[in-house]
Amino acid sequence: ACRIADILKAHGVRDYGLIRIDSAGGVHDWSADPAGNTKLIAETWREAGKVAAQHGERLAAEGEICWGGMHSWKAMIDTLEATGMPETVGFQADLAHTYLYLMGYNAPEAALLKEGYTDEECWPAYKTLTDALRPWTIDFHVAQNDGSVHGTGSHDKTGRHCRADDPNGKLDIAKCSTFWLKDAAARGMKHICWDGCMFPNDILEKPETWQTILKAMIAVDEAL
Repeated sequence: ACRIADILKAHGVRDYGLIRIDSAGGVHDWSADPAGNTKLIAETWREAGKVAAQHGERLAAEGEICWGGMHSWKAMIDTLEATGMPETVGFQADLAHTYLYLMGYNAPEAALLKEGYTDEECWPAYKTLTDALRPWTIDFHVAQNDGSVHGTGSHDKTGRHCRADDPNGKLDIAKCSTFWLKDAAARGMKHICWDGCMFPNDILEKPETWQTILKAMIAVDEAL
């Protein structure tokens, strides 16, 4: 990945950014030996971090509930701390995936909210989540989630990405984003992106779908 990034930089189409990583293992396998497997992931990420540093790159672990050692906000922090390379290996926060961190979908013991929560309960819990992970956050995905999961093919079920204006969406996109993007520039963040197109091609092909997405992203920018 770093060699590819070098080629892109040499051709002038990329002058900064990150390389996205994960633990490449499921929650079931990880849970057979949590401490040992977290140690193995951290060792692997440290070796990857050494390579990335040699190329002037940073690595961002996208927190998804389907990846062992990354399947809850607490497990994610444990793995990042065990890796111990905050200048090179950090966290990629996705609004859809991190919503399921709140609900403890694959780690009930780490849940910060329960189904049927109120607004008064939501925002303090969201602050707890983001205060814990924000110092590690070096990349950000704007997204919407309806509280459900989705997996295609052999991909384990992970946070479902919905249309920005999905009537069942659980997230106030702009408000949630402000929690993650506080002091973003100090962590080297220069852009945001939309991640989340788990909907049919006929919807993807409608211009209004993308106008709505752009509107949501502009709202994020204006909320900061």
